[in-house]
Amino acid sequence: MVDENMKRSNFEVLGMCCATEASLVERILKPLHGVKDVSVIVPTRTVTVVHDVLFISQSQIADALNNASLEASYRPHGESNNIEKKWPDFPTMACGLLLVLSFLKYLYPSLEWLALGSVAIGFPKVLFRAIASIKALTLNINILVVFAVCGTIAIQDFTDGGVIIFLFSIAQWLETRATHKAMVAMSSLTNMAPQMAIAAETGERVDVNEVKINTILAVKAGEAIPLDGVVVDGKCEVDEKMLTGESFPVTKESDSLVWAGTINMNGYISVRTIVLAKDTVVAKMSRLVEEASSRKSQAQRFIDNFAKYYIPVVVLISASIAVVPAAISVPDIEPWFHLSLVVLLSGCPCALILSTPVAIFCALTKAAISGLLLKGGDYLETLSRIKTVAFDKTGTITRGEFSVTDFSGTDDIDNETILYWISSIESKSSHPVAAALVEYGMLHSIKPVPENVENFQNFPGEGIFGTIDGRDIYIGNRRIGIRAQSERVDCQLQFQSNEISAKKQYCGQTLVGVFSLVDACRSGALEAIEELKLLGVRSVMLTGDSSQVAMYVQSQLNHAIDIVHAELLPHEKATIIENLKKQGPTAMIGDGINDAPALATADIGISMGISGSALANETSNAILMSNDIRKVPEAIRLARKTTRKLIENVIISVGFKCAILALAIAGYPLVWLAVLTDVGTCLFVILNSMLILQENKKDESESSTRSNKYGNFLEVNVDVRKGLLSDEKCGKGCCKNVTDHVETTKARKIESCGNDHGSYMFVEVHVGKPCNDLCLEKVKMCDEGKMDKSIDDLELSETSGIDECCKNKCCNEFVDVDVDVISSLGGKTEIIIE
Repeated sequence: MVDENMKRSNFEVLGMCCATEASLVERILKPLHGVKDVSVIVPTRTVTVVHDVLFISQSQIADALNNASLEASYRPHGESNNIEKKWPDFPTMACGLLLVLSFLKYLYPSLEWLALGSVAIGFPKVLFRAIASIKALTLNINILVVFAVCGTIAIQDFTDGGVIIFLFSIAQWLETRATHKAMVAMSSLTNMAPQMAIAAETGERVDVNEVKINTILAVKAGEAIPLDGVVVDGKCEVDEKMLTGESFPVTKESDSLVWAGTINMNGYISVRTIVLAKDTVVAKMSRLVEEASSRKSQAQRFIDNFAKYYIPVVVLISASIAVVPAAISVPDIEPWFHLSLVVLLSGCPCALILSTPVAIFCALTKAAISGLLLKGGDYLETLSRIKTVAFDKTGTITRGEFSVTDFSGTDDIDNETILYWISSIESKSSHPVAAALVEYGMLHSIKPVPENVENFQNFPGEGIFGTIDGRDIYIGNRRIGIRAQSERVDCQLQFQSNEISAKKQYCGQTLVGVFSLVDACRSGALEAIEELKLLGVRSVMLTGDSSQVAMYVQSQLNHAIDIVHAELLPHEKATIIENLKKQGPTAMIGDGINDAPALATADIGISMGISGSALANETSNAILMSNDIRKVPEAIRLARKTTRKLIENVIISVGFKCAILALAIAGYPLVWLAVLTDVGTCLFVILNSMLILQENKKDESESSTRSNKYGNFLEVNVDVRKGLLSDEKCGKGCCKNVTDHVETTKARKIESCGNDHGSYMFVEVHVGKPCNDLCLEKVKMCDEGKMDKSIDDLELSETSGIDECCKNKCCNEFVDVDVDVISSLGGKTEIIIE
């Protein structure tokens, strides 16, 4: 009953300046009866409170914060208050107006008192916060400002007092404006899913928070899917880019999973909801980012601890500078008072304290938008220092989509019986191989009967076991044969080759059949590994499969992986990770099926997949929302960029403060300059950190041009044909006609080079044959008068068999690759091979 009353509420606290006030928020809220937990995200001025609604409501929590003038307001789930203030509040503007008028004192001396009026208008809000801080035994910027203003009034320097108040108020307004961008970025996650849904039966619009599980919703073309669910009717293409980073629309039909926040691009579908609004993938992503932001990184903890001692020391030094000269009767103590105020204001550590959390929050948000969820700032710091990345093979480097290429049974038992045993037992397994074996049985009209299976067991890294029709059946690799105590563990059939994985079936101790399966490498796997090399990071492949299969995958990746370990059990993967960690920080990437020990052992474990189990995986420190492992080197670059920003922030924060102090010691104790410097460094830290959120075009172009210098990769279908270009297509009269069709494959389309005729696209195609057999070279055919035909007519010129006339007249540049072609944007491309 108590759990049902627990509620997680978000509040926006605009009066929170930096981490010193975050501790004030915690000291105010934690003692309240009914409050169980408080987490503060300084960059977005957000406070999350877990509380019992029977004892304390959202309005009471907001009132407690507002009693300290912290400008708190409750933010309903999935919504974001408009924290972007276009103009400062009235007291700040009035304070500034009176201060400006007071500078006319040089013409009208009586106007000097207007400066005191500016202090009177702006001072109360700061004073209330200072009093609340004192009550909470928290020393922060509000107390320093109160001391400084009181000091200026004591020496009757009203103008400096007004400057301090005005600049401090303006600083908070500017910081709110600046941090609004971070909040907008965060809102792109929280507000991804719509707040209203359409009931399929009635057509009525309902609040998503009121939609129950198993409700049928209607989603029309152009609309965002409101809740995670399963398609029960209709067919469409869904844009999942914002969630997974997938560039191309994904086809959805009956029984397909769809996710809240993704866009139905065409068609009409009915969706049966499978979770509540608070449990959608998008909602979990948002919570993970918020929780990660509230967890302090090692650098942030160090700076916060430093500030705890730094502020009291600064106050003591400032007080000593003011009191000691007066105690020893120094003739002119006013310069000492000004020096004391400069030390006090220059000692404000707001910029230093903000230097880390703002940058880390922006990086975590950027990573989440890109499809990688990090569970804390510490892991971001670790990622920036990574020296080795270990990959699981199945489902990570390869697609994990097995297909059976052959099956051989013994003469003792007919194939139908073996297939019945296998499909029935495998239907109880979640391993990718299981689906392939069950499908193979279905293709041979064998339906699985899982209810007939008894004593089902899973042996990670080996295989599975089950009893069916009184027979003990073992299915797996050679290790399962050892467990079955078979005498034919190392039996290899003639059809088995290095690129094929074998699954053996034992009836008791007898080998009764062997399946051969193949699993292709993921598109982008080679590119990801090459990117890691350019970043100075080693790549390691860990697999439980045979060494022959592992080396075949290595050959498919052009032997780009630095180290390959095969025939591993899950605990052996963890042991290897331990050894790799001795050589430097190590990351482990896996799909989570048999990788939990290795993920937990690594300095940072990254699990793959958008499933709820992946989001809830406690053994991983990060979650890759898509299956695109190219996100890993992108994340490392982001982490390193963030580290650079942290260093820049700290240098600027400390450097300018030291410069102002040096200037004051040299005889120029300018109070207004000290305040302006404090404001400026805070804004620099925020704005510099915000650069992390921007698209870094240089980094993006480097990522793509390292694989091909012509731009970004996309996926397209390519029609492969034999022959050469026709005379009319070539335009120069030196090519032959296109002949018969060969095969259809996948290609990666690359960004346009641009010319007068239109957008020619370069496409790299790997057809799985040696380059020297195809005798292909790449032709770049940008403008300069070298092509006469339009984009629609443009096709590939195969260069190896064309005479020098065609090369000189039709071609501009040659580069050695497997196959490259020229294509119109979005069109089907014909690859011409001899």
